[in-house]
Amino acid sequence: MSTITSQLTAIKNETTQIQSQQARTTGMQNNSNMFLTLMLKQLESQDPTEPMDNTQWLSQLAQYSSLEQMTQMNSGLENCAKYINAMYDDMMLNSEINQTLSMIGKDVTLQIPNESDPKHPTTISGNVTEASFEDGTGKIKVNGEYYSIENVISIREK
Repeated sequence: MSTITSQLTAIKNETTQIQSQQARTTGMQNNSNMFLTLMLKQLESQDPTEPMDNTQWLSQLAQYSSLEQMTQMNSGLENCAKYINAMYDDMMLNSEINQTLSMIGKDVTLQIPNESDPKHPTTISGNVTEASFEDGTGKIKVNGEYYSIENVISIREK
C-alpha cells in the first residue's frame, strides 16, 4: 500500500511541476495537464483491493509520452516554418532590390494606370537615372519622376 502512496505522491509532484512550467503551446499544455489530472484521479479513486491493470497503466503512460513528443515536434515545426518565412521575406526583398538596381542606366517603358480612364493607361518611356526604396518597394527615376517598378512593362539596353 505504501508503494502506491509513494507513486501517487511522485505523480502529484510531477503534475505540479508540469503545471508550473511555462506552456509551449496553450492548447497542448492544457490537454497535457488535463490528461495527468484525470490519470491521477483515476489512481486515487481505484479500489485498493482491485488495483488498475499494469497494461492499462503503461498504455496511459505511453499515450502521455506520445502527447509530449508531439507537442515538442509541433513546436519545432512552428519554429522551422517561422525561419523559412523569414528567409523567404529576405529573399523577396533582396530580389526586388537587385531588380531595381539593375534597371539603372537602361531604357524602360512604363504603363501608369489612369484613374479617370482605367482602360487607357499612360505610357512613359525613358532612361532610368536613379533607384530608391520607399515604403518597402522599389522606385525608379525616369524623366525626372519616380515610378514604382510594378509599372515597368519593358527594359532595354541603352
